[in-house]
Amino acid sequence: MKSILIAEDTYSNYLLLSVILNKHYNLAHAVNGQEAVEMFKVRPYDVVLMDTKMPIMDGLQATREIRKMDVNVPIIALTANAFDSDHQKATEAGCTEYMTKPIVAKELMDLLQKILGE
Repeated sequence: MKSILIAEDTYSNYLLLSVILNKHYNLAHAVNGQEAVEMFKVRPYDVVLMDTKMPIMDGLQATREIRKMDVNVPIIALTANAFDSDHQKATEAGCTEYMTKPIVAKELMDLLQKILGE
């Protein structure tokens, strides 16, 4: 079973993602960007779902740090901001995909299946 690191500081958002994903993937939860980077150092994941706005270290900086360790892991930016400039910042930081909140279950599952070749 593929593994997904979910970096999300809002617990209700994490719960929604876990309800959508836990039957299909092994999940790990980081509550901020720094924790996500530390968890990725210990164990690689097949995909990272990265909230862009988090305390301690935001998701874009965490993405840059993870990219120093692994240039190929798919990182999907999750954000409430739907502006083109936010999408561009996520891409420049190293995110491979971008989704706006609220997350739609089918769209997330379709994207993960496409990325993971399932």
